[in-house]
Amino acid sequence: MPGRVWEQAFEVALDQYGFITFDDMRDMDADPVRLRQWHQAGKIERRGHGIYRFLQIPATELDSYMLATLWPSRHGVLGYDTALELHTLCDVNPEKVHIVVPAGYRVNRKGGENYVLHKENLDEKDKGWHEGIPIVTPAKAIEQAIRGAVPTHLIRQSIETAAHLGRVSAPELEILKQLLEARQ
Repeated sequence: MPGRVWEQAFEVALDQYGFITFDDMRDMDADPVRLRQWHQAGKIERRGHGIYRFLQIPATELDSYMLATLWPSRHGVLGYDTALELHTLCDVNPEKVHIVVPAGYRVNRKGGENYVLHKENLDEKDKGWHEGIPIVTPAKAIEQAIRGAVPTHLIRQSIETAAHLGRVSAPELEILKQLLEARQ
């Protein structure tokens, strides 16, 4: 029969696509070493430095995005091309997951080969959620695309889609259109 700490950790993992971190264990006032012990006993799998996954929670197509936000010690927010893709604003298909971390944050861990890190201090108004995963808002994703390397035709498609679906306000749309004009 699982104990209290297992049950608490499992509850946290349910909200994180099955993932649990050392930081989560500390937040629960539990010893993170338990994760290593459970891993050695075959009860959970190790997915990265300080990140484990409960095998009992079914995998989904969004797991890799949650893992990406947890990898930089829970400082990650999906952004740029990845946010455009998840917000279904255009036909972008990024090869790597784009993660925004605070400007002064240093990632001191291995395992980021599948990620593109962007250092940027985000305002709270620029952050949102996609099925429980931290992500920039559609307007911020388009702004980042304009500043980044996304082709112009995909940015135009993003602006049109965001306007059509009502995901960006009229004043934000005007600003984005001006930014795109200035880019060209």
